Amino acid sequence: MNIPKSSLSRIVIVGGGFGGIALAKALKGKEMQVVLLDKNNYHTFQPLLYQVSTGGLEPDSIAYPLRKVLQGYPDVYFRLAEVREVIPGSKLIRTDIGDLGYDYLVIGTGSETNFFGNNEIEKNSMGMKSIPQSLNLRSLILENFEQALLTDNLRERDALMNFVIVGGGPTGVELAGALAEIKKGILPKDYPDLDTRKAQINLIQSGNRILAEMSEQASKKAEDFLENLGVEVWKDCRVTGYDGKTVRTKTDLVFEAATMVWAAGVKAVSIQGLNAKELLAPGNRMKVNEFNQVLDHEAIFAIGDAACMFSEDAPQGHPMVAQPAIQQGRHLGENLVRLLKKKPMKPFVYKDKGSMATVGRNKAVVDLKHYRFQGIFAWFVWMFVHLFFLIGFRDRMVVFVNWVYNYIRFDREARLIIRPYKRDYSQFKDCKDSKSES
Repeated sequence: MNIPKSSLSRIVIVGGGFGGIALAKALKGKEMQVVLLDKNNYHTFQPLLYQVSTGGLEPDSIAYPLRKVLQGYPDVYFRLAEVREVIPGSKLIRTDIGDLGYDYLVIGTGSETNFFGNNEIEKNSMGMKSIPQSLNLRSLILENFEQALLTDNLRERDALMNFVIVGGGPTGVELAGALAEIKKGILPKDYPDLDTRKAQINLIQSGNRILAEMSEQASKKAEDFLENLGVEVWKDCRVTGYDGKTVRTKTDLVFEAATMVWAAGVKAVSIQGLNAKELLAPGNRMKVNEFNQVLDHEAIFAIGDAACMFSEDAPQGHPMVAQPAIQQGRHLGENLVRLLKKKPMKPFVYKDKGSMATVGRNKAVVDLKHYRFQGIFAWFVWMFVHLFFLIGFRDRMVVFVNWVYNYIRFDREARLIIRPYKRDYSQFKDCKDSKSES
């Protein structure tokens, strides 16, 4: 990898997500050699991926070059690489560009969509955990409406304009709200020769309420917001299969839809060599102690979505969102400095700063430690927080200008099919026309 030899201890960080960047920043100028590895050369601000999918933002608005993050950092190196295996006994990692030794290894690989072993759903549904996936979804949404214009089969047309989102967490709720606003304010202008009123947005939740991790007050208000926008919310309904045309559930409920988005769960990205059953907790996360050390591996740490730290306050581990990753990255940076100075490490204590979700224009729900509020003020708080955590002044300005423009014009300029998503529409040709049935 052409990493210079050094007398300094080498810290290898795998993953340029929230945790990895927080850790790299915490180690700046700390007399260590830091090597950051990632399969992409950019950091993705995942909370806003749904806005890329729905044409509210272009992908470069929520992506930031990792090399630019590390500019001016002494003894810090970035390599574009995918880690394939860890060999703890030799303190070695194997990647697609070569092997690299380490003194301390930090796993911050983040998470990926969890299909819970359902291969049919994995093959035919759409995920939304990366920029390429979001661009695919954006193209598919727009291509479906273009295809709907070309058919005179009413059931086929309805299926092309039917969207099913599985998972009532923040991702599913925010995506459903964005699609509902597109249906209301944009589709009638873009497709005047198509009856877009028949477009359906269905949000399916297996539990008895959406936003289950938030308060009941926030959950109820978010559901009210969605229903007022025209979203059909289906609770206590579990999806069992999707063949690309028909969404099947455990009940008699069936949907004919050309688009199903799977937002029903995530799991940690595993690495060969650290995937033994005794190391893994539910969700494929690595078990760590209070110092983020992987069990039985003193020189290996895990942070963020890759880590599962059990405690009295978090019996299932910390939530797989940005804040635990950021806090663990910063805290681990301090602990690594202490470790190299032969000082005892300090245990990690998570500070829950609350949770929030937006449900569209002027609509959001916010749960803080001592306050809960909904509506337009919550929406402004949501916008401010997301702008604050974006990396880079340019990204903040671009996103802010886009949001102001979209708010004033009720528009989404980025509804472009830049990279077509190839979809076989022939399976919808066997939909019987409702006219002939009558």
